[in-house]
Parts: sequence; C-alpha cells; structure tokens
Amino acid sequence: MRLLIYVLLCTLSIAYVPALSGQPTLTDSARLYAIIDTAWSFRSIQRPLDTEEQDDFLGPDLSQAAIDHRAAFWRSIGEQLDAIDQTHLSRADQINLRIFRYITEDQIASFRFKAHLRPFNAEGGFHTSFGGRPANMRLRDQEAAERYLARLESFGRQVDQQLVHLQMAIQTGHVLPADILGGYDSTAFQYVTETVEESVFFRPFTTLPEDMDPAVRQALLERGRAAISGIVFPAYQRLGAFLRDAYIPAAPVQPGASGLPDGDAYYAQRVRHFTTLDMSPREVFETGLAEVARIRTEMEKVIGETGFTGSFAEFLEFLRTDPQFYASTPRELLAEASYFSKRIDGLLPQYFGKLPRLPYGVAPVPDHIAPRYTGGRYVPGSYERHRAGTYWVNTYKLDSRPLYVLPSLTLHEAVPGHHLQMSLAAELEGLPAFRNRYYISAFGEGWALYTEWLGHEMGMYETPYERFGALTYEMWRACRLVVDPGIHAFGWTRDEAVAFMTENTALSLHEINTEVNRYIGWPGQAVSYKIGELTIRRLREEAEQVLGAAFDLRAFHDKILENGSVPLFILEEEVRMWMATVSGPAGN
Repeated sequence: MRLLIYVLLCTLSIAYVPALSGQPTLTDSARLYAIIDTAWSFRSIQRPLDTEEQDDFLGPDLSQAAIDHRAAFWRSIGEQLDAIDQTHLSRADQINLRIFRYITEDQIASFRFKAHLRPFNAEGGFHTSFGGRPANMRLRDQEAAERYLARLESFGRQVDQQLVHLQMAIQTGHVLPADILGGYDSTAFQYVTETVEESVFFRPFTTLPEDMDPAVRQALLERGRAAISGIVFPAYQRLGAFLRDAYIPAAPVQPGASGLPDGDAYYAQRVRHFTTLDMSPREVFETGLAEVARIRTEMEKVIGETGFTGSFAEFLEFLRTDPQFYASTPRELLAEASYFSKRIDGLLPQYFGKLPRLPYGVAPVPDHIAPRYTGGRYVPGSYERHRAGTYWVNTYKLDSRPLYVLPSLTLHEAVPGHHLQMSLAAELEGLPAFRNRYYISAFGEGWALYTEWLGHEMGMYETPYERFGALTYEMWRACRLVVDPGIHAFGWTRDEAVAFMTENTALSLHEINTEVNRYIGWPGQAVSYKIGELTIRRLREEAEQVLGAAFDLRAFHDKILENGSVPLFILEEEVRMWMATVSGPAGN
C-alpha cells in the first residue's frame, strides 16, 4: 500500500507541474514557488537523506520504470523553469529561480549519465548510509519503533533493486575502478554480526521506553530480531557476495571517468557543477599548477623558520614520522580538537556580526567507517530535533593524524567553517525550504577553505609547524585541482596521483591514499574547494580595494553568508551589488 501511495504521489506531481504554465492568473513568482514546492517535495521522496523527514521513509523505488519516471519529471521541471520571465521577479526570487535551475540541471544530468548505476564511492554507498543511521536513533514510542521496523523490512527490496543496477553496470561499463575496490565487499559483510544483539541495527531497540507495555515491547523486540536476522543480514550477505564474486572482478584498471561511456562529457559536467562556473578541466588543471607553485614557495619560507637544514622531501618525512607531531590516544586527539574549537569560539564576534544559535560538539568518526574515511567532517545538527552539530575527528590510525594540521581542520569543519555556515543557512527565514537545506560544494567548501586562510589573521597558527600545516592543507586542495582532472581527463594513474600528493604535501601516506581513492570515486567534487576559496578571497580583495576605509570585514563575512549556499556566479553578483551600496552612487 505504501508503495502504491508513493507511485500515485509521483504521478500526481508530474501531472501537476505542466498545468501551472497554463494558469494565467498566477504571477511568475507564484508559478516559481509552485514549481519549487512540487519539485522539492518530489525530490525529498526520492532522496530522503537530503531532508529532516527520514524516519518513516521506506526507501526509494529503484525499478527502471520509477527511474524513467523521475527523469521525465525533472525534464518537465526544467521546461517550466525556462518558461518563467526573470524580469518579473524580485531579486530574491531571481536567486531562487537560478539556484533551483542549477539543481534541476544536475538532476537531469544524473539521468543522462546514469548515476543510478554507480551507487558507491570510495567511502561507502547506500548500504553504509543505511548502516550508519541506527547509531544515534532513539525509539521513543511504539510509532517510532513501527517506522524503524518498516525501514528494516524494506531493506531487502532495496538491495535486490540495487543488484539489478549493479549487474547492468557490469554489462554497460559503469563499474567503479579497481583501484578503490580492494576488499570493498567487506563494507557489506561488516554489518552481519554473529548475534542479532551485536548488530548496529538492534541498538535502537535497546532505547525503547521502560514504561512501555511489556507485551507490546516484547512483540517489537521479536519483530526486530526477525527483521534483522531474516531480512537485513541476508540482504547484506547477498550484496557482499555479489561485490566479491561479480562486481569487483569486473572493475576496470583505468581509474578515470574518461573510461566511462560518454566519460569526457560526464566529467566536464561534473566540473561545471562542482565549480558552479563555466570552467573546463584544462582550466582547473592549469589553475592548480599555478597554486601549487605559489604555495610551495611559501612552504619553503616556513621551513627556513624552523631551522631545518634538509631537503623539502626530508622535511616532509620528518613531519610524517616524528612522534612529537602525533597524539598517543584518541582522547588526546579529541582534546586537542576541542581546545582549538573553543579558542576559535572566543574570537568569532571579532569577525562576524551574526552567529548561529545552534551549538556543536566534538566526536570521533564512527568506527564502522573510520578506516576508509577522511581526517574529519562536519555533521549538521537540527535545532528542531534538539541535536547539536558535530565536528567529527578521525581517531583511527593515530600515526596518520598529525597535530600540526588540527587548527586548519577545526577552522574548516567546525567554526567559522561548516558549522557556522550551515547553521546560519538553516536559520534563514522567508525563503523556500530548499534554500535552508541545499548544499553547494563550491560555496560551502570554498567558504570552509577560506576560513582556514582566515585563521592566519585570527592568530590560530602559533608555531611554524602549524603554519606549515595550514599551508599543507592549502596545498592539499591546490593539488586536487591537478590530481582530479589529471585522473579523470588526462589519463593519470593512481600511482601518479599519489606521487604528486606525496611530493607536495605533508599529509600522511595513509591519508593521501584515502584521499586519492576519494577523488577516483567522486569525480569533480574535489575541485570545488580551491575554486570556491579563490573566488571568495578575490572578492574580498576587490572589496578592500574599492571600499578602502569603508571596508568592514564583519559586514563582508555576513554578506557572504546571508543568502545561504549559493552558486559562485550569484555570490559574485551579490558582493558587487553590496560594494556599490556601501561606496555610494559616486563611488565614494
């Protein structure tokens, strides 16, 4: 019944949108909001992890008919958006239209390039997302438990539909590269435990209220055990066996997207999407080489400050191997991250006029994903759900987590990076719902990388080693501009990418290998960081030159963040309009 309702909703939504353009009584603004509301609701049904409304979702229908339906739906949305006359819209609605067109274009492209055949990346996929959800879930009443059980009981169907797509991926050449698939079947088998009670999926049942009717509680527990042992475990076993026996053996040797069907066009689209600019892979590559050369010069100067007399390569080896640069326990690493977090918190009012209400905490990356995970990440919170944001720090393999990069990591993932930016966006009022939730990588990652650079101004890098750590993080993102198109457009091997990163950054070899795997499995995303940062820094320099004594850094930062996550082409327009307002009509 739930699936039937879902299909009916999709059918009604796609039928509704074309009718909008035939309603002469609707203004262009009203038509825009109607299209956005319909499309965003539809997208929420398809992509539950993009919304707050997740608990009662049974999982998307991944049949070919449903995928064809979604493709047609998004094409219709694109046509409707193209029919709206922007000149009749307010500036705020022009921004809404252009951002939603950007979203729609990417949805359409995902079907053109058959993204549904690649449900994994180097870090995980649909199966690890499903496996990570129960960790912080609480079943506060019978209704919540019933919703959770429905999710568990639907997982077998989801896996079987994904297996159909994975078989098609083998037949059509859409399998992920072999370089990132070594032992990948373990990402499925890890969820099958010896007993049900050991499973991450059973944990939510231990949070059932103590005062629940004993008979109801017992029935829920029995149904949960049956779902986990009879549906979830077998589904993960089927997936793991398929990965081991069919998918991994079919993996191509070539790591780049150019080896995919229509791969060059696919990667060019990924670069345009992730930069939000009309940049070619070659332009990204050349920008990266220039940045690598500039940052290398700065790094050599800092090495001189330390008194180290060896070569650049020997200095990197010193940083990677000397125990003084590494925590001895996970708690020590988390304590250092917490220390930097609180230091930055105390400085924020000097640099920002508006701060978010929502706090954040520091926690380790969950064990089940830590070995393949990056050094840290921000997990958004929810004021409505009484959940703080979380700055994740990876405590796996401590000898690969140098302390000299911790200030940069904290600035980026916590404040004034992702936590501040995402939380302020979530608190924006008077906007369509998607504007509070949608994340544009070039803006969000560009902002977070800009805040690493801002850390110099804030006094966060107190030693030459921490300044070198900041430069090595900047170099890391500059190297991405070289390595990502190198792999996906210019035929680089994985070994060439690892060598380039090893020669130019002080990242640990474990982290370099993890990062290169990430770039291989997620084409284009890695170039968004440095392009976004360079854009924000350029806009700040332009504003300082134009406004002179009238330039206010706090006002500039507030302006950058006031619209939430926006494409860079819109950000440039907004900042220049602000500059014109501050300087006045005569440019004074």
